[in-house]
Amino acid sequence: MTELSLRRMRPGRAALRALVVLLAVVAVLIGAAFATTAILHIPAPPTLLRLLTDPPSTQGALFESRTVAASPVPRPLPRAPRPLPGQVPWKGSAVSIAEFLDTTHTNSFLVLRGGALTHEWYRDGITATTRQSSWSVVKSIVSLLTGRAVAAGKLAEDDRLVRILPELATGGAYDAVTIRDLLDMASGVDVAENYNKYLPLTGTARMYLTEDLDGFVRAHRGLRFPPGSAGEYRSVDTQLLGMALARVEGLPLAQLLERDIWAPIGAEDEALWNLDRAGGQEKGFCCLNATARDFAKIGELVLDGGRVGEAQIVPPAWIDRIRTPAPHRVGEWAYGAQWWHPTGGDSADLTAVGVYGQYVYVDPPSGTVIVKLSDHGTTQDEQDTIEVFRAIARG
Repeated sequence: MTELSLRRMRPGRAALRALVVLLAVVAVLIGAAFATTAILHIPAPPTLLRLLTDPPSTQGALFESRTVAASPVPRPLPRAPRPLPGQVPWKGSAVSIAEFLDTTHTNSFLVLRGGALTHEWYRDGITATTRQSSWSVVKSIVSLLTGRAVAAGKLAEDDRLVRILPELATGGAYDAVTIRDLLDMASGVDVAENYNKYLPLTGTARMYLTEDLDGFVRAHRGLRFPPGSAGEYRSVDTQLLGMALARVEGLPLAQLLERDIWAPIGAEDEALWNLDRAGGQEKGFCCLNATARDFAKIGELVLDGGRVGEAQIVPPAWIDRIRTPAPHRVGEWAYGAQWWHPTGGDSADLTAVGVYGQYVYVDPPSGTVIVKLSDHGTTQDEQDTIEVFRAIARG
């Protein structure tokens, strides 16, 4: 081989060596990323990347879950079509329902009056059997399960959390947190309500990702204020409430829901409740993946005073409890036992709310339930959305 031929080969060999080095560096970085997520007890990098791109309504598919079986006696919603208002109020103007749904990135929109489905709409690609994430709407469902446990004498609002979960005792102020404090978002437990998916290692975002909820709540027992002295929205309160409820009932939350509410309301489809890890425990503060129709049946259950037909599923006293705002407001709205009481109107309506525009809205005076499942911005346009619901309910 000539010297000229050797010279021509050297650049190729240099490029190959550079490629090998680059691949080695990439391999090290990928390995480090996987190792870091394992140490932090959060999902592996591929899942984290999917969380940056997948719509919130579908993210339940990225996590382990426990099945909530459909009711053995499903109850399809009766239909009584009725037109909606031509226009609804929106930020000082008036828009069509179609524009409202498009502006707020709605996937499913149902209206029920007197127990009958009067309007049902789905975005292209979504159907009546598509499961979507509840996000924080499930907090209000945890409340209904709690009400049953209270009525059965398994739980009392005055119970201290650490009596039920003694492994969380600190010997300090944290030990004063009660079930009532958790219900009304008044515990003071210091876990920031952070939804930033690009900074997922703190607050609620970390709680959402953790594969060790037991370890997370043990590591977060500091307080922002004395328990019961103020109201501040904190998803950790519902997580702790759900853990206490599962402990006194001796069953996972998904099984409780299936037995005590999903079957009695005649849920038509199975749901999936996301867990912290395979075989682990439910994320009690979020992430029940179910159909819009079955979420609507939760609203009907509340509207009908906790009854389904002749059966009393949730005690009337608990329905009164959730309809009564707690002493401390939570942000701009009143709050009571994991249900919101929006400002304005005549204060008769109440709603469950999820962070990306999920609603189960109940208006007792008009006998209306509205379900809206969306992929809207975090905590965005909530008061304006409620005004649309009120216009539909009372229109």
